Amino acid sequence: MGDDSVLEFLSGVPLLQRLPAASLQKITKLVFFKDYQPGDHVGREGQMGEGIYFIWDGQAEVSGTMFSEEGSSPEYQLKRYDYFGYSAAGGDACVEPANVVAITKLTCLVLPHKHRELLASKSIWSSDVGSHIEEILCLEPIDVNLFKGVTLPDSPNYGMVFGGQLIGQAIGAAAKTLDFQKRVHSLHVYFILGGDMNVPIIYQVHRLRDGKSFATRRVDAIQHGKVIFTMLASFQKDENGFDHQQVAMPSVPDPETLLSMEELRERRLTDPRLPRTYRNKVASKKFVPWPIDIRFCEPSNATGQTKTPPILRYWFRAREKLPDDQALHRCVAAYVSDLIFLRVSINPCRRPGLTPTSVSLDHSVWFHRDVRADDWILYMIFTPTAHSARGFVTGYMFDRKGELLMSLAQEGLVRTRPPGRRNIAAKI
Repeated sequence: MGDDSVLEFLSGVPLLQRLPAASLQKITKLVFFKDYQPGDHVGREGQMGEGIYFIWDGQAEVSGTMFSEEGSSPEYQLKRYDYFGYSAAGGDACVEPANVVAITKLTCLVLPHKHRELLASKSIWSSDVGSHIEEILCLEPIDVNLFKGVTLPDSPNYGMVFGGQLIGQAIGAAAKTLDFQKRVHSLHVYFILGGDMNVPIIYQVHRLRDGKSFATRRVDAIQHGKVIFTMLASFQKDENGFDHQQVAMPSVPDPETLLSMEELRERRLTDPRLPRTYRNKVASKKFVPWPIDIRFCEPSNATGQTKTPPILRYWFRAREKLPDDQALHRCVAAYVSDLIFLRVSINPCRRPGLTPTSVSLDHSVWFHRDVRADDWILYMIFTPTAHSARGFVTGYMFDRKGELLMSLAQEGLVRTRPPGRRNIAAKI
């Protein structure tokens, strides 16, 4: 069997879903096939086997002292994607607690015990503690097709779970249920309820289709027993095809020549052209740095009370080097895609005394080319229209060479905030 087939198979083993792509690639190179006939002992109670066994084809049955009365139960029959011979404790704990006997012709992939350290990982993205953005997007596999995400205390938020966090974590959950050679190329999400920052988010992945080139997933984000967000996403293996680009990257200053958000904030605190009440408000508001370095191409002194152009352009990149995992880079770019996106739709309507508020309703992303989220990416946002309390925005993301990486669109609720009302209610 080729490495691609082995990699695709291992991606479907629940035990391995929590591993970073680099670890899975290494395991693909280290496992070997072993065949058994019906009645053969694959593992014997009290003895150490050759390694961790992953059932490629056929069926086996678990039996032994503790299974003497229940060994014939389907609960103790193993089939494709099941595994045995693994213990997180290692050492003597690797001895088989029961007999494993082939009941049909059986083919297993075996990972020798000496490589078992590859199964230990602190993150789904890297084998060690990663960057802050990795921590924000990290998930804990809790069962087949089920993952748990949390909102970190120091994560930027808007009084509810940031929409970009939901998108990025949902892509990560879906990606961990398929061959990582299939990469997300399009997604459409609906934000249904505001997310509670103090409660874990359960991501349930529905495997709608697994084809040779494409796979489709639906992911529901659940809190308090209710679906707060749903995403439909399509994944594709890379292949050669037609190639053209008819949209050009605009001419903007290089990111190195622009001020960071932290520097802009400090400048606003001392800018005499801004109202004193505005400067005091900025100074008194707790500043939580984003895990993304952002450089606005046209920094302005606007306070949100004056009409501004229907366009916004900024450079961004992760603050730290990221692992070479395309799934992670696309998750990070998707995370950023919801940042300052919808608010651009209010720009042409701003005026003194206006206190607008907004919340995303749906969001679409198309990935055209590979993304490096730890290198500078230009995000160009434009609002063509707003009507009936709904704003609409579109966006493009370019790399520094001018290649179009992603196209985006979003619609959201935009209203004037009533006096005394802090935010739009979670239920719209």
